Amino acid sequence: MTKMSLSDITLEIDNELATITLNRPDTLNALSKGVLEGFYEALDHIEFGGHNIRCLIITGEGRAFSSGANLSETMDTGSNENGFPIDVGLQLELSYHPIMRRLRNLHCPIISAINGPCAGAAVGIALSCDLIMAARSSYFLLAFRNIGLVPDCGVTWIVPRLIGGARARELALLGEKLPAETALEWGLINRVFDDESLMEETVKVARKLADGPSGQRYIRQVMWDSLDNNFETQLDRERQLQFQAGQTKDFHEGVTAFLEKRPSKFTGK
Repeated sequence: MTKMSLSDITLEIDNELATITLNRPDTLNALSKGVLEGFYEALDHIEFGGHNIRCLIITGEGRAFSSGANLSETMDTGSNENGFPIDVGLQLELSYHPIMRRLRNLHCPIISAINGPCAGAAVGIALSCDLIMAARSSYFLLAFRNIGLVPDCGVTWIVPRLIGGARARELALLGEKLPAETALEWGLINRVFDDESLMEETVKVARKLADGPSGQRYIRQVMWDSLDNNFETQLDRERQLQFQAGQTKDFHEGVTAFLEKRPSKFTGK
């Protein structure tokens, strides 16, 4: 196993499984400049470090996934004559959006393990993952309205698509906590586990994905694309990605294993 400390992030690589841990428990893993820079660097290692990563877990250290943006840094970006930040949105474009785009286009499945409060921009990061696992005591909070801001990090795009407009507007406009059990009932997340077993159960699922075929990258692509495409466009997209999946060694192995009535031995290639 390889373990790296990258600014305020810990990256662990165990064979084909990588884990990014937000590592500022003293601030409930607030998304500081250090956390975001470390996150981006960790993604560099995962994509370009030659590790053959086939699944990524994202979680938080301590008792929270993340409390959202570091507001003290937000207020330090320069101010107008009234003492307010000049352009809060610029921080999104410079620091958050590059990470969101990379997660959206990552080559392997991503699981978020929500081990406690998940608030603000961190909700966007969590929900950008393909599978969302949550501790029973955890909750989600679109806290933006509580400080007079607009939901960001893709929250306004993905939350209505997962749970519908009425519930999404309720979360955004009222700024109330959404317990994990309710999030599961609404279809916002995939599974809820007892707090003490969250990571153990998440790793079990992650190992299954890490042992899976390279075609999983095309599965996540085509499922994300479906949220924007009409039916005919989606049929064309399926055809394109099916061609690419059919060129992989894992496709050949999967068919061979099926015909030989044995378990597949995928290599991610």
